[in-house]
Amino acid sequence: MKKGRSLLCERSRIKYGFIQAQQKTYPVTVLCRVMQVSSSAYYEWLKAPQDSDKDQQDQKLAEKARQIFIDNKQCFGSRRLADRLQKQGFVVGRFKTRRIMRDLNLKVRYPRRIKVTTDSNHNEAISPNRLDRQFQVGKPNQVWTTDITYVWTLEGWLYVAVVIDLFSRQVVGWAIDDHMRASLCVKALQMAFWRRKPPPGLLHHSDRGSQYAGREYRQHLDVMKMEQSMSRKGNCWDNSPTERFFRSLKHEQLNYEKFKTQAAAKLSVIDYLAFYNGLRPHSTLGYQSPLEFEREFYRNAA
Repeated sequence: MKKGRSLLCERSRIKYGFIQAQQKTYPVTVLCRVMQVSSSAYYEWLKAPQDSDKDQQDQKLAEKARQIFIDNKQCFGSRRLADRLQKQGFVVGRFKTRRIMRDLNLKVRYPRRIKVTTDSNHNEAISPNRLDRQFQVGKPNQVWTTDITYVWTLEGWLYVAVVIDLFSRQVVGWAIDDHMRASLCVKALQMAFWRRKPPPGLLHHSDRGSQYAGREYRQHLDVMKMEQSMSRKGNCWDNSPTERFFRSLKHEQLNYEKFKTQAAAKLSVIDYLAFYNGLRPHSTLGYQSPLEFEREFYRNAA
């Protein structure tokens, strides 16, 4: 019983501390309604003698948790949020973080289903699945994966092609246009190649789409001395890291915006690419961003 009462008091302190910190920006009545506490209870708490150190710590923790959650596009669950709080010096575990999220009404965005953009109904040659779901790679520029997705705007569809380095999950090349012809994919590949300058023999994996199976794209792979790999027919799991990137792009950003123009959609995609490469932590990378993970690799290799 004592433990239960203590837990309830701690939750109330977090809520009241958050309201106190935000009351210069929002009306107290609105904050109390959002935090699901009564205004009278909040004002009673203000009048009562406080454990100032504990209250200040709880208030700082709640403010920082909310700031990190919003800055990371409302996609952090309790595990990632706890990891980020710990890296910033807060002594907090996953379960306390989960409680804070519940108390502050921080609700994670979840993905929606997306449609397939692959056109595998063609007569082009198909390369074998050389990658074979071996997604753990030892160093940069050994394996790249690629794919296309779409974005709806009031001016019509916009298509996004990306190239991802499997080592760090970094998007190393991208292209955006109002069509999904092979030239879109070639532009993304060229950006990746000139940015990274990989050694000969890099394994390049894609689905069986006509853009990747066609002569134009294969000629570029030959010139760049890359070996081609393709997913099995109708099997999205063979390219799941790229599919997962597109899912994150959609449910962390694009699904919550309505674009009047293709230019606005393009800016939103570019904004997310900067966030994804530089700031977004990945569980497969020890909760580091792709750029952080690569920097650590090169520091250790020096």
